[in-house]
Amino acid sequence: MTGLHEPIPPALDGERLDRLVSLLTGISRSRAARAIEDGQVLIDDEPVLVRSRRVQAGEELTVPDIAEGEVQGLRPDPGVEIVVVHEDAEVIVVDKAAGVIVHPGAGHDEGTLVHGLLARYPEVASVGSVLRPGIVHRLDRGTSGLLMVARTAATHASLVRQLSDRRVDRRYLALVHGCVEADEGRIEAPIGRSPRGRTRMAVVAGGREARTAYTVQERWGRPGTTLLECRLETGRTHQIRVHLTAIGHPLVGDAAYDSSREHLGLDRPFLHAGHLGFMHPATGAAMAFDSSLPADLAGVLENLAEGSG
Repeated sequence: MTGLHEPIPPALDGERLDRLVSLLTGISRSRAARAIEDGQVLIDDEPVLVRSRRVQAGEELTVPDIAEGEVQGLRPDPGVEIVVVHEDAEVIVVDKAAGVIVHPGAGHDEGTLVHGLLARYPEVASVGSVLRPGIVHRLDRGTSGLLMVARTAATHASLVRQLSDRRVDRRYLALVHGCVEADEGRIEAPIGRSPRGRTRMAVVAGGREARTAYTVQERWGRPGTTLLECRLETGRTHQIRVHLTAIGHPLVGDAAYDSSREHLGLDRPFLHAGHLGFMHPATGAAMAFDSSLPADLAGVLENLAEGSG
């Protein structure tokens, strides 16, 4: 069979996930259940581990190429540059550069972070999804920063569970248009596919629950901009970008969600995954990592500081 990446039709609203995967792929229900438990089946780009979960129409279902007894492999690519900030026998933490795609998808079947990981850590080929081996969570192509990767099946299951239980500390630095008045806040608004385009997300009635907390780090009056630290309490596709746009403060550089403003010379959203914290799957120790702003984003802040001086 070929993999799936498509919205769930209204006719299948409320169906059990394992039965839905079996119906749409032609594999047995037990094989579908195993794929779900292994973290291979995604809804709105997040692994779902509960086979009995009831799906909602419009949610984006992703199922990799699965056969009853075989796995389709990916070709390792040692040419993909990977910046590793931590590695041990269980887990890898990568500092992803902007412009790098995390895993294969529509129109991107080579040169991704996954292809580079397979060249450097071949054991991840059997961990998790066959199209996302080792990957626990993702960052958008234009987003830089920290990403954790599992080297064993047990580690993958543990990290996916920590994400599901909201025990992973993910903080992002985001520069937005306009002066955010409150020093801190919390955005709670459901996110789903935008009715204006399938590649965009939006705050929509009936979307999936989404929560983003933010704290102001600095404000500049000319041009009106605010640097925020955002903490993800859920992990929806484009969550920070959508939530900040919804409150009238889109990301600087994010032409996809705000094409009418001057983006201060950036050709990608000002969004950087600067902090990542989780419990080590094997030892239980608290792990925490920080990543400095890359040169393009740091340069924007330097120009703002000079302009306000």
